[in-house]
Amino acid sequence: MTRVLVLHSGGLDSSVCLASAVAEYGAPNCRSISINYGQRHKKEMNYADKLCSLLNVTRQVIKLPPIEGVMLTDPTIEVPNLRYDQITGVSPTYVPFRNGLMLANAACIAQHEGFDLIYYGAHAEDAQNDAYPDCMFEFNGPMAAAIYVGTYHKVRLVTPLQWLMKSEIVEKGAKLEVPFELTWSCYKGEEKHCGACPTCYSRKEAFIHAGVKDPTEYAQ
Repeated sequence: MTRVLVLHSGGLDSSVCLASAVAEYGAPNCRSISINYGQRHKKEMNYADKLCSLLNVTRQVIKLPPIEGVMLTDPTIEVPNLRYDQITGVSPTYVPFRNGLMLANAACIAQHEGFDLIYYGAHAEDAQNDAYPDCMFEFNGPMAAAIYVGTYHKVRLVTPLQWLMKSEIVEKGAKLEVPFELTWSCYKGEEKHCGACPTCYSRKEAFIHAGVKDPTEYAQ
């Protein structure tokens, strides 16, 4: 019996990742884990709760000391209204080594509680142009090795979306019948998806290119 711990923020990518794990190993063998690092869009975790309830997946939330002074944790810093292809270098919404922190916590829990795999939804589009360096294969490969060695060869890191673009993730989610209305992407964390920040642009374009109906309600 293979047990899977899924890093699940409540966003589109991690929700497809969770659905993939459930399809492969069954809901009783999967657990969703979210990391609260003080993000301004905490409502994504409410969406994660709803999806886990629908899929009958157990859920856990880990609270870390807040990472202060970055755009995703400081509501006084304005989230820019632009597309990822308009960003040069590191994304303004990058949180220093965030994925490393999440994976380290997940690895600790996985080893301690007997999980065999950690799933997380890094993908090719986030890795482009160094926007999110902790989504790149050059980051995930060494992290996978460190987790495997550091857990006495008990836990493996799996990145099932590593080589997929966002539209391909939507296509995969549609095949898995993921209820996309139970996912949240917008970094502003307001009542509706803003429709103008980098993640909203990415989400909207992914549905269009995938030819899948977008159930998201956008403010603009």
